[in-house]
Amino acid sequence: MSRTTTVRPAGPARVDDEPGESLREIPLPPYVTGEDVHFAVRAVVVHAPRRWSGGTICRNDASPHPCRLHRWGRRVLALRGLRAAEIDALVERGDPTAVVPAPHRPGA
Repeated sequence: MSRTTTVRPAGPARVDDEPGESLREIPLPPYVTGEDVHFAVRAVVVHAPRRWSGGTICRNDASPHPCRLHRWGRRVLALRGLRAAEIDALVERGDPTAVVPAPHRPGA
């Protein structure tokens, strides 16, 4: 007996996503280390948005923005406790070596 299983994306599909695009997301680490944060900052800064005649593209690889690495970097930084405005400030600053402070842990 053969069964076919359909995997559906967790979130709503975006209009500009190709079929199965969400299945190719870069997996998140089980817990966020300092090295993960370093790579995430680099990912969001290097893969920043760039305005182009056809719309907004990734500055690094010219794919539609946000590209996979930019999305991964934002998700990792959000897991680290950064708010969207703080991540946007990192992108705006444009420093891929910027240091993100350790998360505040009350009672630690």
